[in-house]
Amino acid sequence: ARVPREQRTLPEPTEVCGLGLGLDLGLGVGPLVPASRLRQKGAVPGAWKPRTVLEKLKLRRQEISVAAEIVNRVVDHLLRRLQSYESEFQGVSRLCTGSYYERVKISAPNEFDIMFKLEVPRIQLEEYCNSGAYYFVKFKRNPKGNPLIQFVEDEILSASKMLFKFRKIIKEEIKNIQGIDVIMEKKKRGSPAVTLLIRKPKEISVDIILALESKSSWPASTLEGLPISQWLGTKVKANLRRQPFYLVPKHAKEGNGFQEETWRLSFSHIEKDLLKSHGHSKTCCETDGIKCCRKDCLKLMKYLLEQLKVKFRHRKELEKFCSYHVKTAFFHVCTRDPQDSQWDTRDLEFCFDKCVTYFLECLKTEQLKHYFIPGFNLFSRDQIDKISKEFLSQQIEYERKNGFPVFYEF
Repeated sequence: ARVPREQRTLPEPTEVCGLGLGLDLGLGVGPLVPASRLRQKGAVPGAWKPRTVLEKLKLRRQEISVAAEIVNRVVDHLLRRLQSYESEFQGVSRLCTGSYYERVKISAPNEFDIMFKLEVPRIQLEEYCNSGAYYFVKFKRNPKGNPLIQFVEDEILSASKMLFKFRKIIKEEIKNIQGIDVIMEKKKRGSPAVTLLIRKPKEISVDIILALESKSSWPASTLEGLPISQWLGTKVKANLRRQPFYLVPKHAKEGNGFQEETWRLSFSHIEKDLLKSHGHSKTCCETDGIKCCRKDCLKLMKYLLEQLKVKFRHRKELEKFCSYHVKTAFFHVCTRDPQDSQWDTRDLEFCFDKCVTYFLECLKTEQLKHYFIPGFNLFSRDQIDKISKEFLSQQIEYERKNGFPVFYEF
């Protein structure tokens, strides 16, 4: 969750790119009262108006069009350069991911995530420290024609070397983009992203992430992940698992530092599919279908964390939290409550509250399972310290009890 540069009363984005808590996490919390009963009894209190907040978060089509055109010009220019005959990244192509392309972007179209994917056939993965998420990448064979051979050290494909060269090419090439003032931001330690800041004609941040594409079977650590059989169906799950998986040059934590040669599994393309076809019914939220409030709940959860990070931007406790934590918790709630009737659009306030409740339980128990890699705990103490989790929990509890004043503060 990043700090929004602008907040405006913004219609829905268009596609641009070509609480039985704890059932998933074993939290042992009792079942929720059905939403319909709450409606009848008037048991959902609160002075705040979720629809008013959501209206503020909508994006203007005009702004979307302008921003997308600028970003596409930059990305297309870089792709042509990387695909040129002298580049080691000749086979690279574009994969649109992130909140903008998932249609859950909020506030303003000023941040984009773009993956540059590169297919790497016949690779062998060596799991790092039983993490389930981080791997060393080896080639099963290294023919002389492999353009990535220069990045191989002791049989391991060096994530740091490859990312360094990727950044270098992009840094040199952005100088040649006509009519757009764009700079590269300083590399963040441990981050896989090359962050570009477009300053003119419009201020936009673009994260470009190099991703290795593997079309082999998903790693064993994902076997019990993607628990959507009751939500979206076993056929959908089987089809999704037949899609490729990706590896990004994200370094695993190693003591006080990082292991710079590791690659981390990425399923952002699957997450995009889950949000696109989010209903138990195939017609959920279609023109003639029944509307649900799943995406609205996710937008409000993202905005809650985003606003708290703005409010406490001068403190360190919230630095390690990001929108991915919110999205992961949201997916678990969707798994636990798979029926569209459990997300009736009339029950928005109640549904948002069950998402908040679930997230609070994750913070208190220090357990948030990765949705695709259940053995990887996103809230373990080596990922986020206990003091930070307690601080966020306290702030969310305060907001909840007082009608979420932070939604209106900035």
